Amino acid sequence: MPKLWHETIQAHRSAVHEAIVDATAQLVAQHGLLSVSMSQIAQETGIGRATLYKYYPDVESILRAWHQRQVAGHLATLSAINERDAPAGERLAAVLAAYADIQRERVRHDHFGPHGSELASYVHADEAMIPAQHQLHELVCDLMTAAATEGTVRDDVAADELTSFCMHALAAAAGMPSKAAVRRLVATALRGLRPQP
Repeated sequence: MPKLWHETIQAHRSAVHEAIVDATAQLVAQHGLLSVSMSQIAQETGIGRATLYKYYPDVESILRAWHQRQVAGHLATLSAINERDAPAGERLAAVLAAYADIQRERVRHDHFGPHGSELASYVHADEAMIPAQHQLHELVCDLMTAAATEGTVRDDVAADELTSFCMHALAAAAGMPSKAAVRRLVATALRGLRPQP
């Protein structure tokens, strides 16, 4: 198969995947997880049901794909911050602040309105997210180690433990009422990372 043809087919498939995922997210936001059918999704995207089933076997798998896309975007954002040309301590502070913002925005701009908690309990139970969680933990842990080496983070506690502390503490940003509250939460976590006298 010629390369151009292969790339064209791949681009088409990718566009169809995106259209299916976007339409499903919109339908779930309007009607709830249990009220959306594959027929509705096919109609919304303008493709036949048989074609839809070639891409996804059910609504749940489409929602998992939506969630994986969201998580991949968040990881890309945090990785880009980590790749900046700055000392490890500064990059760590920026990554933790961005992570806290993601936690708050995830809840504030819930794409699924009154059906958000229903969907959240479903997608967060997805075992496919475990590698992404490990990737995030590893990114922060590596930064923590580098910052400890440069002397901006305490070295009397293992980097892995400090990473777990920060991830759990900053998950509380989801319930914060304002950006100022999130900033205070991040500042508190960062104070806990400072080298001890």
